[in-house]
Amino acid sequence: MTAGHSPTVHASAVLAGNRAVLIRGPAGSGKSRLALALISAAQTGLIRFARLVGDDRVELEACHGSLLVRPAAALAGRIELRGLGIRRLAYEPVAVVGLVVDLAAADAERLPEPSAAMIEGLRIPRLAVKSGDDPLPAILAMLTASATPATPEAGG
Repeated sequence: MTAGHSPTVHASAVLAGNRAVLIRGPAGSGKSRLALALISAAQTGLIRFARLVGDDRVELEACHGSLLVRPAAALAGRIELRGLGIRRLAYEPVAVVGLVVDLAAADAERLPEPSAAMIEGLRIPRLAVKSGDDPLPAILAMLTASATPATPEAGG
């Protein structure tokens, strides 16, 4: 950021593939747990790559039509593991946000229509997750579907 740092927002972020997943939600909703689950998914081969950007507080900035996310300086490389405390992890200093996940979202639906979050004047694809639901399968499906090029069907 420049000298006029953007204020931080209460969220976590993980670079998953070439885009970051911005994870929002109230305290105790599972933001850090989801961040670790995404990182673990990469370690087990479910997705190609994942690395922490920031946990608990991140900075957001609109730049040339993209939404950038950075860790809050004081928390860079740290993640809170409930019951274990603060741990250090490798982290990305900046990433482009490609998906917003809202945990414990009041507007979550079983079969949602595609939606977007408006952040810093930019529309970012959004997944609303009901309290108590496991968001990881839906996120992995979204990440792998967007990473797989569509192929035309055979025949005509």
